[in-house]
Amino acid sequence: MEPAAKALILVADDNAQNRAVAQATLEDEGYEVVLAEDGEQAVAAFARRPPDCALLDIKMPRMDGVEACRQIRARPGGRDVPVVFLTALRDVETFDRAQLAGGDDFMTKPYRPTELVVRVEAALRLRRVASERNELYALVKHQRDDLQRVQLQKEQLAAFLVHDFKNPVSSINLQAELIRREPGASPRARRAADRILDETAALMRMITNLLDISKADEGKLAPKREDIDLDALGAEVLEALRARAQGSGVTLVADMATGSANADRDLIRRVLENLVDNAIRHAPEGTTVSLRSERAGEATRLLVTDAGTGVPPAERERIFERLVQAAEGMDGIRSNRGLGLAFCKLAVEAHGGTIHIEDADPGAMFCVTIPHVD
Repeated sequence: MEPAAKALILVADDNAQNRAVAQATLEDEGYEVVLAEDGEQAVAAFARRPPDCALLDIKMPRMDGVEACRQIRARPGGRDVPVVFLTALRDVETFDRAQLAGGDDFMTKPYRPTELVVRVEAALRLRRVASERNELYALVKHQRDDLQRVQLQKEQLAAFLVHDFKNPVSSINLQAELIRREPGASPRARRAADRILDETAALMRMITNLLDISKADEGKLAPKREDIDLDALGAEVLEALRARAQGSGVTLVADMATGSANADRDLIRRVLENLVDNAIRHAPEGTTVSLRSERAGEATRLLVTDAGTGVPPAERERIFERLVQAAEGMDGIRSNRGLGLAFCKLAVEAHGGTIHIEDADPGAMFCVTIPHVD
């Protein structure tokens, strides 16, 4: 959106590359930009010529962004200038410090250039509204700040839960391994240990799914690509789920014909584990769940097929949403009651790929497409 006038934007960041990106982005949108390398320079720039909006990095040498904001607010006209804080520190304490200093908005790094432009435009619009409707502005800002703070608290809670759950699950897993390897253990005890190992593996998948979904929400789910051996990966996935399949009377088979792919091995392994686990849960006893790979032009396709109830076309997009229940009147139709399929979609899209469902006649075939990279 082109600004009505050539507004002046102050950008204060101690990282030269960050300053250059912000300057190029804003100047392309028609803004005038003045740069500062720390809080002291930002305050001096404000004194020379008050900007229409200030973007302040929080962590800077000599004077940080929070103190620079306080000093700007104390100057004549300083309370009328919108201040947007930029930071890699995403926590409630930093957010509270920024708000107490008089910040109008709070952006976490890394950010997309389009997001920067939108936030600047929003800050300028809010300040224009504030000058006309002070009470309305205060209410809107308060509600926005509350929502942002709740989001940060939710992210911190998720991180704490994941960390706290991992330790007891790992301990349970270790004790089950000791029971299974105990020379004097009875067949019944070994079967129970196998069941415990199977269930703790499923619980660990849920925990890591939750962690990676939180990362994706923050834009931090970045695949670390490498050349991976699909034959070895497929065997590893099926071995991890062999006990679960045997307990359900389901046979697992793999045919990874393409040999290799360039992707994040850990993310793709967990995508396949979630998809195969989902297929086992919906496959009738005595049937087969297959894991295959094939070339598709400049991409690799990974296919997980079962002979279950299938997924109606109307449900095939919704099933990848978080905690989706089967539609009303769809009793017996599979649904995504957890986070496994939601994680799969986010992990595949982080690779620039796609995931969708096709008919297997009978059953469903989950199709993952991972594009090749140079």
